[in-house]
Amino acid sequence: MRTTTHAFATSAALLAAPAAFASGARFNLQEPVTGIATDIYSMHTLMMVICLFIFLIVFGVMFWAVFNHRKSKGAVASHFHENTTVEIVWTIIPVLILAGMAWPATRTIIAMKDTSESDITIKATGYQWEWGYDYIKGEGEGVHFISVLSTPREQIEGNAPKNENYLLEVDKPLVVPVGKKIRLLATANDVIHSWWIPAFGVKQDAIPGFIRDTWFKAEKEGVYRGNCAELCGKEHGFMPIEVHVVSAEKYSAWVAEQKKLQAAEEQPAQQTATAAANAS
Repeated sequence: MRTTTHAFATSAALLAAPAAFASGARFNLQEPVTGIATDIYSMHTLMMVICLFIFLIVFGVMFWAVFNHRKSKGAVASHFHENTTVEIVWTIIPVLILAGMAWPATRTIIAMKDTSESDITIKATGYQWEWGYDYIKGEGEGVHFISVLSTPREQIEGNAPKNENYLLEVDKPLVVPVGKKIRLLATANDVIHSWWIPAFGVKQDAIPGFIRDTWFKAEKEGVYRGNCAELCGKEHGFMPIEVHVVSAEKYSAWVAEQKKLQAAEEQPAQQTATAAANAS
């Protein structure tokens, strides 16, 4: 019975998470806060306009042909013979359209892969079912923690009212400074996960045994949320990502606080190890 209840709760969570995601962007992509996300947003709009234009032209011609060559008007079917000019035109036009679509797409993809000259490097490790973060370059070097879903279980498995950030909140969010290039190294401890923040234009698979990198540079302070975007097991819907983009001053204060907390947590372990070594 417990297994059935948990499976039902998981299914409900997977359905509810996209609804929560869409709250700020019901009919479009989330508002972009990085240069890459802005390029993706613009490219998405351009492609939609091109597709709409093609749709109107093709179906407009088709409906015109059907209406003006119907039997009730006395139209008689005839053979359509080869026309070199028409064949050249309907070959060249699609090629030009595809080339026009490929240029901005290729430029954006190349920019997405350029992780050079980063200010901060963070390793994100996917676990079943949580995220581990290690700051390995920059002011926060040495900071590390595990980020776990903080939505109360009574909201997931019970009838408690769902809060605004249902299944998209964590106990320890990732914190980065605004206007700095963040290189993210993605890997996993068990199965394939995927680190995804739509507002950053970032979606990078985390694969066990491999390090794959991506980057983002948030231009606006705020709280940004995402999910693991790879089906990684029964708790897949309970693996959110929360990023706080703050000022340089607040980031420095946060780093100092984290290092202080880590030192306090590690001191007893070091004392125990020293005592054990002395005893031996």
